[in-house]
Amino acid sequence: MNESDIWIKYKSTKDEKAKNELKKEIILRYIKLVKIISGRLYNYYGSNIEYDDLVSYGIIGLIDAIEKYDYSKNIKFETYASVRIRGAIIDEIRNLDWIPRSIRQKSKLIKDAYAKLENKLGREPNTNELAEELGKSEDEILKLLEETNIYNVVSLEEELNDNFKIQIEDTSSDVNPEESLIRKDIIESLKKALDVLNERERLIINLYYYEGLTYKEIGKILNISESRISQIHSRSILKIKTKLENFR
Repeated sequence: MNESDIWIKYKSTKDEKAKNELKKEIILRYIKLVKIISGRLYNYYGSNIEYDDLVSYGIIGLIDAIEKYDYSKNIKFETYASVRIRGAIIDEIRNLDWIPRSIRQKSKLIKDAYAKLENKLGREPNTNELAEELGKSEDEILKLLEETNIYNVVSLEEELNDNFKIQIEDTSSDVNPEESLIRKDIIESLKKALDVLNERERLIINLYYYEGLTYKEIGKILNISESRISQIHSRSILKIKTKLENFR
């Protein structure tokens, strides 16, 4: 049974038992997608959460996608499901609230200093300037960036996933003009925030998040050390987060 046929049959079937059997068939067909998305997220959530837990959260998202998907709209199920799966995982991680308050405070400290210097200098500040502003050494700033990276990544993931949801759900006829304008404004803000990255930073972000490569693998491609890739990644996330704060 091809994809179009299975959706027509699933949506038109009234018998609950038959419908559940079809749902199981769809779940089995797309369970690999859940595992791929869970694996990519696990790459940067690290030891803070179990991979199997991410898969469990992702399956909840897949079931939600199956129940809400409208095959008559011009959206591939895989695209729609990817957003729902990723969103379900991120929502559960957000609910766990495992990031210490001290990390959140450090992240705010750096973002505020970065924004202040950027406004004062008319350009992005370098690590040495951040160090002087905060009365710390350059090594301490690099350590702070590394420590707060996971929090910035998680909060950015939430922003990006909300953006993806907006774009997918914007196909709905239920969205009123005012809501549509707000959604477009959010999407435009995210695009502008990503534009602050230079070519190398954008490449690293792309390879890390969309291609699922590790720092080590990216380092080999760009002929840069793994630690340097980590530093560029941390700084890129800081730049995006600071820019998003400015748009609010």
